[in-house]
Amino acid sequence: MRKKYAFLTIFLFIQCVEIYQCTHLKGTFSSSDFFKFLIKFGVQKTAGHSPDTSQGYIFGNITSKSHLFVPITFVVLRRSHFIDYYKNRVIFDKDEACNRMFSKLNKRAYDPQCSHDGKDYLRRIPCPTGELCEDEDDQWHVVNNHQFTYVFKDFKEPAFWYVSMVACYHNTTTCEWHHYDSHSPYEINYDIWLVNGSPNSSAFSTYQFSFDRQSTLEMYILFWLCYLVLVPLQCHAVKIQKHPVTRLFTASLVLDFVALSLNVIHTLKFAMNGEGYEKIQMIGDICDILSRTSFMLLLLLLAKGWAVTRLELTWKPLVFAIWLCYGIVHILLYVWNLTEVDIIEDVDEYQTWPGWLIIVFRSLIMCWFLYELRTTMLYEHNTQKLNFLLHFGASSLVWFIYLPILALIALHVSALWRFKLLLGITYSADCFAYCVMAHLLWPTRSEQYFLLKGPSSVDLEELDEFNEAPHIVNNSYTSLSSAGSIDVAHYEDQPKSKPAHA
Repeated sequence: MRKKYAFLTIFLFIQCVEIYQCTHLKGTFSSSDFFKFLIKFGVQKTAGHSPDTSQGYIFGNITSKSHLFVPITFVVLRRSHFIDYYKNRVIFDKDEACNRMFSKLNKRAYDPQCSHDGKDYLRRIPCPTGELCEDEDDQWHVVNNHQFTYVFKDFKEPAFWYVSMVACYHNTTTCEWHHYDSHSPYEINYDIWLVNGSPNSSAFSTYQFSFDRQSTLEMYILFWLCYLVLVPLQCHAVKIQKHPVTRLFTASLVLDFVALSLNVIHTLKFAMNGEGYEKIQMIGDICDILSRTSFMLLLLLLAKGWAVTRLELTWKPLVFAIWLCYGIVHILLYVWNLTEVDIIEDVDEYQTWPGWLIIVFRSLIMCWFLYELRTTMLYEHNTQKLNFLLHFGASSLVWFIYLPILALIALHVSALWRFKLLLGITYSADCFAYCVMAHLLWPTRSEQYFLLKGPSSVDLEELDEFNEAPHIVNNSYTSLSSAGSIDVAHYEDQPKSKPAHA
C-alpha cells in the first residue's frame, strides 16, 4: 500500500507539472491612480533551433465601461528604459511628469505619426469591447480571444520586462505627452497573461513562470519528497525515545515540512491558474523562519551540553533572549522585504540593511556556539559523548556558515539566477542539517550519550564536584581514554563507602 501511495503521489505531481499555465494578472486601474505598476516578468532567452516556441508573450484584454475622450497608455519596457520612466512618476505636476516619463521613449517607442522606427512598447487603452486594440494592425499576430499581444525575441540573453499603466496620453499632432485629467471617475479592467513559450503550441506548458522562478516547483517537490521520508522516520524515533532534545528536533523538522508543503501548494496552484495562494505562501514562509530559529535553539542548547553532559541549563535567560531576538529580527527582515523593497530593484533580502543585520547576528551566534561547544568538550571526559559533540559541531558549523558565504556569492549573481541559487542552496543546507541531526539523535545511537534519566540531586552535586576536580579537568583526552572513561551510570553504580578516618 505504501509503495502504491508513493507512486500515486509522484504521478499526481508529474501531472501537475505538465499542466503549467502562466502568470495571470487580473484587476482594475482607477482614475484615482496616476500610475500603476503591474509586474516584473523574466523572459527567457530565445532558442535558435525553435524560436517560435521559446519566445516570450504578453497578451490579454483591457476594457472599460467608462468613456474616455482620449486613450491612456499601457507600457511594457526593459529595465534600461524603465528606470527613467519610473522615477519621474512622482513629479507633482502630472503634465510635466508625463513629458519626462516619455521624453526618451518618444523616438524609441513606435508611433504611426511620430516615430516610425520605434519598437513596440506601448498600447492605447482601453481597447474597444470585443475588438482588437487600435495599435494591433494584424489580427494573426494576436492570441485568439484576446485584444493585444506582445512578442519578445532575444537570442542573446534572458531579460526582465516591466509592465505598467499610466494616465498619460499622446498628442499625435504635437507628439507631446499630457496627463489625462478626468473630472468624472473611470475604471479600466485588465486581464493579462504572461508566458515563456508560445501559447498556441504544446510547448506553452513548459516554461510558464517568470524566468527567475522557472524550475522552482520541481525543486520544491524534490525536497518535499525527501522530507516525506525523513519526517515519518523522525516521528517514529520520538515515539521510541521521549526525550526533550528529540522532541525539540522533531518539532523543528515538522515545522519545516509544513512550510515546504504550503509552498508546494502555492506553487502548484500558481502553475495551474497563474495566481496561486499568496496568503498560504506567507504562512509557509513564516513557518520556515520559525523552523530555522527553533533548530538554532536546539544547536545552542546542545552546544552548552544540555541533556548530554548536564541536566541543568546555565544562563537560561541569555540563551532564550538571543534566540527570541534572532527570530524577531528574521521576521522583521521578511516583512521589510515584502513592504519596503521596491519590486523593480534587482536586490534580494540579504542585500538590504536588515539582511546584513541578520547575517552579522547569525555570525555572532555562530561564534558563541563554537565557544560554548569548546567549553563543553573541555569539561567532558566520556569518549562516546566527545565523539558525538565532535560530529555534531562539524555539521552544525556547516549549517551556520553557509548563509553568510551564500549572501556574499549572491552579490555577484544576476537577479535572473539569484532566486533559484538562494532557494536551492538554502533548502539543500537545511535538508542536509536535518538528515545529519536525525542520524546523530537516532534512539539506538543517542542513548549512549543522552542523560535520559538524571541522577538524584545529591549524586548530581557529587558528580559536578568530580567533573571539576583538577585531576579530571587538566587531564588530556588521550590520558582519559587510556585510563578508562567515567560516565554518569558507572558513577552511580559504585557503592558509597564511609571514609577511613572520621
